Amino acid sequence: MAANGGTKAIVAALAANLTIAALKFVAYFLTLSSSMLAEAIHSVADSGNQILLLVGGKQAARQASPSHPFGYGRDRYIYAFIVSIVLFSAGGLFALYEAYHKWQDPHPIEGFWWWVPLAVLVGAIIAESFSLRTAIRESNPLRGSTGWVDFIRRSKSPELPVILLEDFGALLGLVFALFGVSLTLLTGNGLWDAAGTAMIGLLLVAIAAVLAIETKSLLLGESATRQHIRLIEEAIGADNATQVIHLKTMHLGPEELLVAAKISVGRSDSGQEIARLIDEAEQRIREAVPIATVIYLEPDIYRSESERRTARQT
Repeated sequence: MAANGGTKAIVAALAANLTIAALKFVAYFLTLSSSMLAEAIHSVADSGNQILLLVGGKQAARQASPSHPFGYGRDRYIYAFIVSIVLFSAGGLFALYEAYHKWQDPHPIEGFWWWVPLAVLVGAIIAESFSLRTAIRESNPLRGSTGWVDFIRRSKSPELPVILLEDFGALLGLVFALFGVSLTLLTGNGLWDAAGTAMIGLLLVAIAAVLAIETKSLLLGESATRQHIRLIEEAIGADNATQVIHLKTMHLGPEELLVAAKISVGRSDSGQEIARLIDEAEQRIREAVPIATVIYLEPDIYRSESERRTARQT
């Protein structure tokens, strides 16, 4: 994984979720609260997801091979997509099933251990807040002045947006669980526990859907950012001898960009001169956009719109 910040955020979230999951399971076995069970499974799913992200980063670091000449950078997208599936099934659907089960057989939280879920949830909220703060701190240098919604939608690196959404969902889910458990304790009506569990399930399904949509777009192959496209066009035309006729870009991975362009050359330029222009243009592109790791430039004669129309008619 190229971004140390992403790795740091994943490890912080993994450590928090493993600890919290164990405490939630203890609270569930002592009280049989469905909200606590849904939250425990949620933390287990999140822990598995963070392990998947770490594995994806390691797989993506493999060198290119004859069978995969452009490398394995998209493994990070594949594992992020798997995360959305795990969050939907192991987290969201399980919580909704548990809510339905509790709704059919509501029972209050009784016995000496009634205070345990409250203590665990408050402690988990504090731990998840620290984890979310770490993810925010590591995201800010990459986010810049971009809003959080745009950052999650447009980021080419999947790890930080995934961790941000997971941590935010975990924190909000804990609030929902605290809501259900507290009202169940106050009223003695287990339906509040079921309601809190259902809210957790709907939240996880919604987050999983957002992750699936965004990672699907990355898997299909997204172009470079507008800023990078502008820098590439400026780099090609910097020598005043070439300009972009046609340009296409695609991310092979978060830090690997494919650039394919048709550039103009002089009508009387020799082969040696054209080769020099291409080499210099490639060098300028790499200096302007370091993640442009694969560059293909095709020389052509620039034609005006009227010349193109004439060519099509003949």
